[in-house]
Parts: sequence; structure tokens; C-alpha cells
Amino acid sequence: MTKAPDVLRIAIVQLNPTVGDIAGNLAKAREARADAARHGADLVLYTELFLSGYPPEDLVLKPAFLAACQRAMDEFAADTADGGPGVIMGVPLKRETGVHNAIVVADGGKVIGERLKLDLPNYGEFDEKRVFQPGPDMPGPINFRGVRLGIPICEDIWGDLGICETLAESGAEILLVPNGSPYYRGKVDIRQQVVLKQVIESGLPLIYANQLGGQDELVFDGASFAMEADHSLAFQMSQFEEAVVVTTWKRSGDHWVCDAGPMSKIPEAEEADYRACMFGLRDYVNKNGFKNVVLGLSGGIDSAICAALAVDALGEERVRTVMMPYRYTAKTSLKDAEDCARALGCRYDIVPIFEPVEGFSHALTQLFEGTKEGITEENLQSRARGTILMAISNKFGSMVVTTGNKSEMSVGYATLYGDMNGGFNPIKDLYKMQVYALARWRNDNVPPGALGPSGEVIPQNIIDKAPSAELRENQTDQDSLPPYPVLDDILECLVEHEMGVDEIVARGHERETVHRIEHLLYIAEYKRRQAAPGVKITRKNFGRDRRYPITNRFRDRS
Repeated sequence: MTKAPDVLRIAIVQLNPTVGDIAGNLAKAREARADAARHGADLVLYTELFLSGYPPEDLVLKPAFLAACQRAMDEFAADTADGGPGVIMGVPLKRETGVHNAIVVADGGKVIGERLKLDLPNYGEFDEKRVFQPGPDMPGPINFRGVRLGIPICEDIWGDLGICETLAESGAEILLVPNGSPYYRGKVDIRQQVVLKQVIESGLPLIYANQLGGQDELVFDGASFAMEADHSLAFQMSQFEEAVVVTTWKRSGDHWVCDAGPMSKIPEAEEADYRACMFGLRDYVNKNGFKNVVLGLSGGIDSAICAALAVDALGEERVRTVMMPYRYTAKTSLKDAEDCARALGCRYDIVPIFEPVEGFSHALTQLFEGTKEGITEENLQSRARGTILMAISNKFGSMVVTTGNKSEMSVGYATLYGDMNGGFNPIKDLYKMQVYALARWRNDNVPPGALGPSGEVIPQNIIDKAPSAELRENQTDQDSLPPYPVLDDILECLVEHEMGVDEIVARGHERETVHRIEHLLYIAEYKRRQAAPGVKITRKNFGRDRRYPITNRFRDRS
């Protein structure tokens, strides 16, 4: 009988797969395994559904997709006949019990075990019960070269099914958890609390391997880590950065202890939010095959930070900015926009919109006769700008970056087929005051992996001046909205926390203002349904997390 080892070298793969690119993901997996082998790894741990990409959503309903995943898994399992490290690979599997979110353990050229995710998440951004079946049985440990491994999958450690405790009771010696846990503000601390609870209940060390990369609205931030049986942090991998790290585990009495692993610093809140927006934009553009992007640069804070994010994500040569002035555009806005583009080093064009706006107005003269000018005429300016940006997109193949923030999207302070035009919005889930905070942070810092310059890239005048859509004379946002600190707090109460009017008023807000903002929030739902996707930053973004009816007469009249 072979003696169980006293040392196990486990490689954690924190890489960026692409949903549906099965061949590309397999190539990444093979490269990572070869790298781990060169560093003496015995076992390579991949993240949740790595071969298919995560989340695959309704792709797993296609038999051809599942068959392609199975073929790739079979090929990868056969690779392990070379005497190198074994693998734990996340892959969707079709079995007699249905389609499952699964892991396969392979070693020595064959599959030595499969485990099916038991606890399927069905909240917020997750909708796994729609496409997967839960595993039919409580999972037991898998014997890998004499070490009994417990391998719960992501939500299996977040719920209350007692899976980790059951694994410990059935002989597991260490827990290895593949995850697809997307970013939102403060998520790293939440994950560590979840893992701590499982370590306490099971008495076992736990390795938490998390996916990296942008997938539509979600950003997977990595930050893989492990916790010792004594509740201390065993290692911490970097956030927002690809890595393959080999950790060394040794037997110490009844437990396995991590003898060597990295201790990377996790970014503070503003840096993490900025890097998530940058990462999400970069992957959306690159994974969807766009060569470059274009955006309207108005001289305001939202378009300025989007320009900075685009240059940081893609490089100055892939970013084109366009100022589209009209009669209400202030001279300072022209200067601020030009200064911003110059500081970032990206292309800056000026396309006046006087003629198209006047052309629309002239065409509508007879229909509008006898009416007063108002929002309709203001929106013609926005729609003219949207049309120009889309024309540039069509002509040159550039994706339009949309620049509206969460405060504006919440209350409908945006124009359909105007400033809402575009393919992706990196600040869609940032409230206005958070946009200002990130702008100040970026002027003082260059995030790791950014391709943009250092120094002040968002002119201070853009940060200091009162925000305005500049659609009429002397207009400011505060003409029709409460001050942004007030508005943002009310919106966060309504959206993130689902608080009632009485609770919000108790925070010091005027009841009439709260009722008005709640009404604006509800009636703008139809606009948000037509908005471009954007990076999830808060616990509850518009899109996956919040699904309110468009036709809705409910109002909290308390």
C-alpha cells in the first residue's frame, strides 16, 4: 500500500477564460498546467466552469455546446498520462440526472472523480436553477494520490447545507473550492467571512480559487486565497491580475498547513472600483472583437472619467473622443474637453451639431407650431450627438462607450437614442459622487495594468464645476434634481437596500423629495431596459440584480 504523502504542492490557476471559447480555454488550461509542472506542482486547481467560461447561461441548453465541453475535458484528462500534475477542472456535464455545474478530477491519464454542484444560486446576478440540475447526492471526498480532497463548488460553501462539515465527517483532509465569484465593493471581506465560517465548522483548511476576467456586466476579480485550520490566512493572491501560483502544503499532525504562498495586498475601495471598471471595459471590447472605441467628450465629469478608463484599458491609440458643441456649450467646456484629451493623449475631434439640430427643428416646424420649446428641443441635441457617434461607429468599426452614471440612470436623466447610445458603459453602476471620488483617485494614482499616463488626466476644473447637460442657457443638473449627495443617498436606500419612505425620511430627507425620487426611479425603468450593459460595482446593479416591472403603479405612500 502506497504511503500517503506528507507534502502536496497545489497550483491555483487564476486566469481569464472566455465564455464559449472552449478551444481557447483548453489552451489556457494546458499552458497553466505546463507552468505549474515546471514549478513542481502535484495538482492544479482551476476555477468554476473554466472550460466553458462562466456564466455560460443558456449555452448549456445546447447539446452541441455540452458535447464540445465534454470532448475538451476528455482531451485534458488524457493529457495527465504524461506523469505531470493532476487537475481539478470546472466544466458543465450532461449526465443521466441532467445538466450539471461540475468539476472533474483527472490524474494518470484518466478521470478519477466527478463532483456535481449541489447548492445552485438563484439570486442577484445568478440564475443557475434555470439551466442546471443540482447534484443528486451529498458529495464525498476524492482520493488524490493518497490525500482525501473535499471539493465543494462555489455556492456549496455559501449556503447552509452543511456540505463542508459533511466532507470533513466523511474523511476529507483539505477543502479545495473552485469559484466564479464576481466583484462588488467589499466582496473580498465577505468571501473571507464565508470561508472562516466553513473552516470553523469543518475544522479543515480551505483553498478558495476564484475566476478572473470580465463577462458582460460581471467582473471576476480573482483575489484567490486560503485559510488555515487555525483560521489564519494561509496565502492571498492578487486582485484583478492573472496568476498561476504553486503553494506548498505539509502535514502537521492531523492537519495540512500551507508552508509557502504569496501575500498580496488587496486594493482599497476606490482603487478596486476603478480597476473593476477598467477591467470590465477592456474585456468587453477585446472579447467582442472591437479594435477601438469612440465616446462623446463634453467637458463634464462622466465623459472625462470614461475617457480615462478607456485609455487606461485600451491605450491612447485605441480611443477616439469627439466634442459636439451647440449654442449652449460653454467655452470652458470646450477647453476642458480638449485639455482632458490632451492629458490622456487620445484623439480629439470637434463636430459641431448646429446644422443637424436646426435641420431637425426646421423639419418639425409645422408639427410643433403653437407649442413651447422645452425638453423635446433639448433632446434633439442629445439625439443629434448620439447619431453622430453611431455614424462614426458604423464607418470605422469603433464601439461607442456610453457615459451615463447610476444617479442619472436611476431617475431617467438620460435621453433614449441620444446620450444612451452605445455598446458598453463602464460607469453604469457608479453613483455621481462615486464618479467624483474615482476621478480624484485617478488623478493621484495610476492603477496596475493601466495603459494611460500618470498625473492629472481629468482637469481639476471638470471636477470643481457644477455638472450640467448644457442643453439650455445656464442649465445645471441641480435645476431639476436634488444635490447629488442627497440624491445618491436616497437612491442607495431605494435601490441597494429596498428601504421604505419612512426609513429614508428618518435619515433626514424631506418626504416630498423622497416620494419624487421614488416616482422618477419607477417611471425610468423602460429606459434602463434599453440601456447598454455596464460593469457591476454595487451589490445591486441595474440589469441582472434588479428586475422591476416597467408597467408598475405601486408607490410607497407612507
